Amino acid sequence: MELDALDRAIVGALVEDARSTYAEIGQRIGLSAPAVKRRVDRLLSTGAITGFTARVDPSALGWTTEAYVELFCRGKTSPAEIGTAVARHPEVISACTITGEADALLHIRATDVRHVEQVIERVAAEPFVVRTKSVIVLSRLIDIPHTRNGVTP
Repeated sequence: MELDALDRAIVGALVEDARSTYAEIGQRIGLSAPAVKRRVDRLLSTGAITGFTARVDPSALGWTTEAYVELFCRGKTSPAEIGTAVARHPEVISACTITGEADALLHIRATDVRHVEQVIERVAAEPFVVRTKSVIVLSRLIDIPHTRNGVTP
């Protein structure tokens, strides 16, 4: 679905604060609340908006340790198979296929190094995983909010 400028403005407002009312969004972009609601309903029904979520500070969960884990997979493991498997682990906060020797890169948040190790052991036990290679994050130098389709929160 192609988004017009108003759709992008609505999505941007929702990415910034999903709890905004339709009236608040409408006032911000120059539409009535019912018009915003109709557009949001259409964006949901077409899949342009896939849902609403809460952003939680990982430290509030005690997940202050971060690691990046490269996955090296057996044969022709599909990205869908990798995604399905790693999504079962709540500590895996993002996963992507990558270029280079590894097949995928996981971003893990955990309570401590032992917790990271346990997650890596669980992921490595997947039948398609040949080996893993991991690094622990020491400190975050830059932390830019996620963007989606050019919309920055």
